[in-house]
Amino acid sequence: MRSIYVAGLGPGDGRQIVELGLMELLTRRAGRTGVFRPIARGEHASQLIDDRYRPAASAIGVTADEAAGIYAEHGSEELIGRLVARFHTLERECEALLVLGSSFATDDLPRELAFNARLAAEFGAPVIVVVGAHADGAGEIAREMRTGYQVFSDLGCTVLAVIANRVPEGMTVEPGLPVPYYVIPENPSLSAPTVAQVAEAVAAKQILGDDDGLLRDVNGFVFGGATLPTLLSHLVDGALLLTPGDRADLLLAAAATEAAGTVRPAGVVLTLGQAPPEDVRELTARLAPGLPVLSAEAGSFSVATTLGHLEGRLTADNPRKIETALGHFEAHVDTADLADRIALARSERVTPMMFEHLLLERARADRRHIVLPEGEDDRILRAADLLIRRGIVDLTLLGREEAVRRRITELGLDLAGVAVVDPVTSPLRDEFAEEYARIRAHKGVALDRARDALTDVNFFGTMMLHQGMVDGMVSGAAHTTAATILPAFQIIRTVPGTSIVSSVFFMCLADRVLVYGDCAVNPDPDAEQLADIAISSARTAQQFGVEPRVAMLSYSTGRSGSGADVDKVRAATARVAEREPDLLVEGPIQYDAAVDPHVAAAKLPGSQVAGRATVLIFPDLNTGNNTYKAVQRSAGAVAVGPVLQGLRKPVNDLSRGALVTDIVSTVAITAIQAQGDPR
Repeated sequence: MRSIYVAGLGPGDGRQIVELGLMELLTRRAGRTGVFRPIARGEHASQLIDDRYRPAASAIGVTADEAAGIYAEHGSEELIGRLVARFHTLERECEALLVLGSSFATDDLPRELAFNARLAAEFGAPVIVVVGAHADGAGEIAREMRTGYQVFSDLGCTVLAVIANRVPEGMTVEPGLPVPYYVIPENPSLSAPTVAQVAEAVAAKQILGDDDGLLRDVNGFVFGGATLPTLLSHLVDGALLLTPGDRADLLLAAAATEAAGTVRPAGVVLTLGQAPPEDVRELTARLAPGLPVLSAEAGSFSVATTLGHLEGRLTADNPRKIETALGHFEAHVDTADLADRIALARSERVTPMMFEHLLLERARADRRHIVLPEGEDDRILRAADLLIRRGIVDLTLLGREEAVRRRITELGLDLAGVAVVDPVTSPLRDEFAEEYARIRAHKGVALDRARDALTDVNFFGTMMLHQGMVDGMVSGAAHTTAATILPAFQIIRTVPGTSIVSSVFFMCLADRVLVYGDCAVNPDPDAEQLADIAISSARTAQQFGVEPRVAMLSYSTGRSGSGADVDKVRAATARVAEREPDLLVEGPIQYDAAVDPHVAAAKLPGSQVAGRATVLIFPDLNTGNNTYKAVQRSAGAVAVGPVLQGLRKPVNDLSRGALVTDIVSTVAITAIQAQGDPR
């Protein structure tokens, strides 16, 4: 059993980021994860983890009131005995278990520390000690880290690591511990409350703005009681304006600064329960439609007092902030080493979430540069924001720069370091046009026609890839498949020895990942093309950690059937075996014999592929496309793809209905494909 007990040394340690980062680590390696909170006091961390990861098991030991009652009536041993029994019940359901220790709601710190240590020892769970350090000097932080290690070690616990969290930026801490230690700097965006959390804290209602505005971070407050020029000299990005509801001039000023792009306030809180006149609200909405405006019944002083003590928390409805937290954790904690210390060997089962984590982990390990031609699409921008926050890839967006930058601001995203290139005005257009005209000269493409073609974002992005300026391209959220891949066919071309470009889907079932090819590109491949598809699919599977055992599918198994369709598959199988003698391949074979060991034992006994196939090659697009959709919808599988293969450099196509998570996965896949090519 693999479990981790997260224990802090006191309140204010910001442990939520550590708990989130560790749960991310566990779900990468284990198929069935669990979360256990011995004593629940209404904390938000376990709810966030439940919402985001949907663990196989999640439970509390007792509530705080129940714990107090048991302790008063039966003593501490009875309480500990019940918690240990509850822990072991949950443990049996999981491959890995995260235990969220006490949040220090009591004033008796030594007793609470001893209680956590006793539980960790009884559970047999190694401890990660978290020290909150945002207000201390380097020497004091180091002493706290040593104290944390000593307390839990002396009380019989195995301490895996000590983490100092919320350390002032740039501070060097050297505690000299016998176990690994990590220093996570303070990240203001993680401790900043959102506008939604402000509204909750002061019982305010939203009267203007959209839902995205409620997710803006509040990095400070400006009190609007003076003249307009005074306000403008103090209003900065991320500031929340607090002003009486009758100051329409200040409300309009805040909206104007956002519309002009000079300042992006977090929002406005109008106090005293006064709403601005209808014409003022209409004008505000026109100037800055995304600016959140709240109305609170309380006065400005009361609101300011409440907000002065408000600190942000991570919530499931704010994925942008969660990705920031995970990226921050992974940037400062050696998660690979930590996983080794927990003895987190990879599970033989591969769940959809594990596969998704694998993609991000692999992409981050060798960061590549991807171009996204559809930079004016909101989904692309949101995906780009998540990818940058997690440090997965470097990105270039294509589109009208002013429109893209404005929309980034309106959505509250942070893409300041991402290049935005307009193909129409870029000086690269002439250079690309000359190269494109050279490549397509045999088709009669002249320079003027090439210049026109390079105004198309997909042609421009493909030329960036061809010229080595980026490592891969992902498009298709707002374009057809043909519009996305035609430039790649013309400019990038196929790998030597491969006759066609094809595709695969990664089909993430409950307990394994299968590779389906080709379900998206080639309507009716001949035997040679089918062999190409099989070999390319096996290489793709290998690249993504799926051991290739190839089943060439047909409506008959072995020598039981005949006819043109079966003969095509039989010929393709022979061609694969001839070209790749070390590749395990079987065909023709029916789907059930390919994946079900019992059927395989009856139909093809002794086969190294039958019953264990991981790469399934369909004879034509009609069969493949319908099968992947049937499995996706009927078996609840997650279909990742299509992933194009056979091109010299990676280009991938999105569905026009792609979700942000689909885009993130496809970009990660493209980056991993690019890792196989020298820069």
